[in-house]
This record gives sequence, structure tokens and C-alpha cells, in this order.
Amino acid sequence: MTEREQQILSLLRQDPLIPQQALADRLGISRPAVATHIVNLMNKGLIRGKGYILAEAPRTVVIGGANMDITGIAGAPLRQGDSNPGRVLASPGGVARNIAENLARLGLDVRLVSVVGDDLHGRSLLEATQRAGVDVQNVLVLPDAATPTYLSIQGPDGDMALAINDMDALARLTPARLVGCRELVRHAGRLIADANLSEDALAWLFAEAQAPVMVDPVSAFKAERLRPWLARISLLKPNRLEAASLSGLPLTAPHDAPRVADWFHEQGVRQVVLSLGSEGLFYSDGHSSGWAPAVLPAGGIVNTTGAGDALMAGLACGLQDGLPLEESARMAQACAALTLATPMTNSPILSRAAVEACLAQEPARSFN
Repeated sequence: MTEREQQILSLLRQDPLIPQQALADRLGISRPAVATHIVNLMNKGLIRGKGYILAEAPRTVVIGGANMDITGIAGAPLRQGDSNPGRVLASPGGVARNIAENLARLGLDVRLVSVVGDDLHGRSLLEATQRAGVDVQNVLVLPDAATPTYLSIQGPDGDMALAINDMDALARLTPARLVGCRELVRHAGRLIADANLSEDALAWLFAEAQAPVMVDPVSAFKAERLRPWLARISLLKPNRLEAASLSGLPLTAPHDAPRVADWFHEQGVRQVVLSLGSEGLFYSDGHSSGWAPAVLPAGGIVNTTGAGDALMAGLACGLQDGLPLEESARMAQACAALTLATPMTNSPILSRAAVEACLAQEPARSFN
């Protein structure tokens, strides 16, 4: 889907009877242009017949962090204690929010549950997320809270050197405030959560969840919140530090990965995807396992922030499409590569067509 088609589909999900002229007015385009986009959506099977009857698809609910990302990218090797010339970028971020946007760009029906402040960052974040195709009606807007913010400093190679996160508002996403999302969670086709959620919020989620729950640990520190719920997790995607912290096992080389994955299976996790950066993904479902090599963007790595979230979205999209874990892992690597190629947290060109094109060139770009 194109970005404009994503916007139209999102508006139709909110109001299936909306007139074409109203769509045109909302999007600032002509009515004939809207009609053309709707024909394209019908040809793709996303709209069926008159009255904008949308094709049935499992609803994915993503719960966790939404924040504004502020990224400083140095133009030369960083010098501590000094002012470094470079670029400063601001874009919507947050692990759960990023995953939701990526899933919407891949054509899924996505609902985001999170919290922001009633401030400039919060309003900008919600507008951009909705424009990408995500339903944000269940994001809480708190008048007395500041929107969570993530500040990162990167070297000229795109690797993060330092980050500070201000996520206090997420602690207010309590079970009492989540009650209004109970039916949404209970009727989800798939749930994705991040460990930005508090221990109480995670307990509420696993008590209410009836669909498979995929989880991103976020960090080695926050991953500890998941320990009581490992047996309830359908897929866990830790990086090297998060996996080692939870398992207590070394993960310093690729040959350590099978043992670490086995440990997670012993705790009850059904599918494990270990993200080892340039060494690729190790995936395992307890019966079969293997490696999905990393994919290097054609123009080189521009920014690493958000790549892991795109990876998680690719896994979820592939599994929802009924692909085996191996093929879902390859799709995930392509999503990550597209994100690594942009200075923004989310790739504006991410789509199924872009993923297919990336995978078609994979042998020329892959490295272990």
C-alpha cells in the first residue's frame, strides 16, 4: 500500500460510510483522486464492494511506549565534554508505537494502547501515528503529564553513544486506566507488548489476553519485568544483552545462541528470536531453528534507532500471514534494513512491495 492508501484505509476503518468528498476534504486532495485510490484498494482486496466493506483481517493490538524521539547525529567522532557539530532530528517514537506504525505501513489493522501528555509533543505524535494508518483512539491523553521523550546521541557511523529517556508518564498506564481497553484486548487477533509497561500493567495484560502475546523486552533492565510471564509469551525478541540478562547464560558468539534459545523454551516461551545485530537473527520454535542473516542497506547504515522495532513488526506481519518462523525472520530483516537506511525512526517507504524488493536483492546485500 502507498502512504495515501494507508491514510484512506485508516479513515474508512473509523467510518465505513464516509463520503468520498469528506475523505478528499480530510486529506486535502481531489474527490477523483480519492476514487482512484479506492479502486486500487478494491483491486488489492482490502475493500469489498460498495459501502466500503473492509476485508476481514485479524486485529493487532499493540500496548506499550509512545514517545517523541530526539536524535543528535554527530558529523565527526564524538568529543566528550564538548559541543559537537551535527544534525538534530525529532520524530515520533516509542517501541510499541514504532511497531504499530510499521505494521500499519505493512497493511495490518492496528490499534495502539499507550499514554501521552496533553502537550505539543503528544499532539504531534498522535497526529503522525494516525496519519501512518494506526488507530490511536485508545491512547490516553493526560493533561497533567509530559509526553515521554527519548533523547539519543549518535556517532557519525549511526551507532548510539548515549541515550536518556523520560518515560514517567508510562507508569500511569495502570490496570485501572487499562480497564476501558478490556474488550479490545480480549478480542484481538494478536497482541504485541513492550516491557515499558509496569509490572502491574503486564499482570493485567496477561490476565486479560486470549490471543498470542508477542513481547519486545526493550532493555536488559526492563526485561526483568517479563520473568514471571515467560510461560505466557508466544514470541520473545531479545537482543544480546536482554537475552543474557534474563537467561543468565553467555551470548557472546553465535554458537551460544541455541543454548540460550533452549533456556527460553524451557521457561515456556514458544518462539524465540535472538537479535544479534550484524550477526543476524537466530530463530527457534523448539522444533526447528536457524539463522536469518542481517541485510545491509544498499546505501549503508544511516541510523540504528527503530530498526529493532521494524524487525518485530516484520515478524508479526509474517506470522499473521501464516508464514513459518524462518520466512517471517527473513521478512523481519528486510524491514530492519529499510529502517537502517533512513535517518528517521520509522522508514517512510516501508511497505510490502519495498520488503519484497529488498528480499529480492538479499543475496547481494547479506552478511553473517
